[in-house]
Amino acid sequence: MNEPAEGARAPGGATGGEAARWVRWMFSSVAGRYDLLNHLLSLNVDRWWRRQTVRRVRELLARPGVRVVDLCCGTGDLALAMQRRCAAVVLGCDFSHEMLRRAQEKAARQRAQTAFLEADALQLPVADASLDLVTAAFGFRNLADYRRGLEEILRVLKPGGVAAILEFSQPGNPLLAALYGFYSRRILPLLGGLISGSREAYRYLPESVQRFPGPEELAQAMRQAGFRAVRYEPMTGGIVVLHLALK
Repeated sequence: MNEPAEGARAPGGATGGEAARWVRWMFSSVAGRYDLLNHLLSLNVDRWWRRQTVRRVRELLARPGVRVVDLCCGTGDLALAMQRRCAAVVLGCDFSHEMLRRAQEKAARQRAQTAFLEADALQLPVADASLDLVTAAFGFRNLADYRRGLEEILRVLKPGGVAAILEFSQPGNPLLAALYGFYSRRILPLLGGLISGSREAYRYLPESVQRFPGPEELAQAMRQAGFRAVRYEPMTGGIVVLHLALK
């Protein structure tokens, strides 16, 4: 990475509000095949990544009356996985109506009490210092402004509350990085485009991973935003990294 990324960028270099509108449209356009492609393109390892995230916050989920919000929840996989460990209602937020519709259908099939709210992660309709846990799985890198996203998470967390950000990253091992780079640049856009019908979306997704801050860079941004006890855990050779931090 030549320079720090400040937020998601749409094709053509659009920034800010234009990027947010494009990202919303893009996810809405692939919502019908999103789960299938997540499982197929990750060889089902995405399920394990989410399970590991839930394990890291399971003690917090078990507390009576805990208040949990999953940002950029998409079709609800992480929110529903947390709900299975949580007696209180988990709230999933996303700004894509189509993604949320599928999340609600999934919750109904599972008879889960999870609730879903259409909201922008940069402007949450949530009171200051009201949440115990805020998570985001594979959605934080799509925010138009990473610093503002961190500040918003910090705003809504109670003192001592936990932020958990699960995101794709670049492997540190040169051989794995080369293999992963070939797969993400060549295979993923081809398969994703053919199955989803949107080649543009599955070109954007690997490019967004390449632009996203590395693990230490994101950890430093979290410290600068005001988080403490920031740590991160690479998974699957660093293809995915889980960041955990306290307010």
